[in-house]
Amino acid sequence: MAESKVTALEGNELADDYVRTHIPQGRWGDTWNLFKSNFVKFVIINVFTLLFFVPGIAVVYMRSVYIGQMGIMYPFSSNPLFTYPLTPSMQSVPEGIVLSADLLFCSLLIVAGFIASIGLAGACYSIKKLINTHGQFSVKGYFHGVKVCYFNVVFPVTVFLVFFFASCCISDWAALQIAKGYSKGGPITAQVFMIIANVVVGVICFWVLAVGVSYKVKFKYLIKNSFVLLFGTILQSLLMIGFSLIPAWLLLIGKATMIFTIIGYAVFIFFGFSFIILCWLAYTQWVFDMFITPAVKTEEEARKANLTPKQLAAEKEAEEKSIARELLAAGRSELVGRPLRPIEGGTEIKEIGVAYGRADIMRVTEERAKIQSEVDAYVEEHKKDTRYVEYEKLFAEREKALSTKDKKGRNKKLSRNNLLTK
Repeated sequence: MAESKVTALEGNELADDYVRTHIPQGRWGDTWNLFKSNFVKFVIINVFTLLFFVPGIAVVYMRSVYIGQMGIMYPFSSNPLFTYPLTPSMQSVPEGIVLSADLLFCSLLIVAGFIASIGLAGACYSIKKLINTHGQFSVKGYFHGVKVCYFNVVFPVTVFLVFFFASCCISDWAALQIAKGYSKGGPITAQVFMIIANVVVGVICFWVLAVGVSYKVKFKYLIKNSFVLLFGTILQSLLMIGFSLIPAWLLLIGKATMIFTIIGYAVFIFFGFSFIILCWLAYTQWVFDMFITPAVKTEEEARKANLTPKQLAAEKEAEEKSIARELLAAGRSELVGRPLRPIEGGTEIKEIGVAYGRADIMRVTEERAKIQSEVDAYVEEHKKDTRYVEYEKLFAEREKALSTKDKKGRNKKLSRNNLLTK
């Protein structure tokens, strides 16, 4: 079902500076070997990406500092029996502080997402390149990925952060309403709804990100195909997102156990972002290959794709000269020394039945004449190709090199048709 709806993606792979080659083994075995053998490259990609996440990390840190300072300034722990003047009730004040902090810092986090998207674009393109070429990476390619993928990355990141902002604010508002003693039903329902919406939007944004860094398509096709692929593999996608986010789960577990906090931070510093992107893009590439014919080339085709037009022309000329020399060794032949039009493509002669008339004979005669004209046109078009010119040139040189006397000492007339005649 999904296969018939994602045809817009076929032939539009986003691979400007590399050529995808065949996978030597299974998808997941190849991904694991790629991670092991190119670990240093993944660390480099992770460090570059982490630099662009610094503004977002700073916003989260400043939020914690702000809430902590407000907790120190407000007399939450004062005793009214021994304090003068008396302080007003502190009921719901902590919740109000958290709400005001999230309104400020979560909005700043959306702005920081524009900067973080730079790192994500470069990381996604570089890891996609590593997956499809089995190890090719360069810093120049990283920033090329920023150039070609940024707008396809910043959109899902911004949408997710907007929903995250709304989810945080609704959750804080619900806590504030409950602290004030109002009804719990409405706030809790709104909070649960926003959490579910945030998860759903997050999953959709994961797919928009994957399609955006893999294919060059218009915006409407980007959204449409992301939804099609998501709903075509909904269970697998949820499981894979959960597996990809293992570094994030370590940080969450770390809130209860300090050792996991240390491990979580160490993982994110060295390869956390790279691991998440690698797992998700390897999975989505597997899905793409199920529904879309991949543009996979052999190693020889990949090598030629990296050559300049001048190098390709020189290589083609050398190859055709080599073919001509091999043919020369076998003797001259009109079958190889003269361009022959391929059988496919061109006029076809329709069969005539057992009973036929003059009109059928004239039609066949016209079709034969048309085929002959096509053959002559093909010969005229290709007779100056390097292969045929070199072939004729070699025989002409051999004519000059041969003796012009026959066995009886008389002059003999040489032609290219009797070059091998003794």
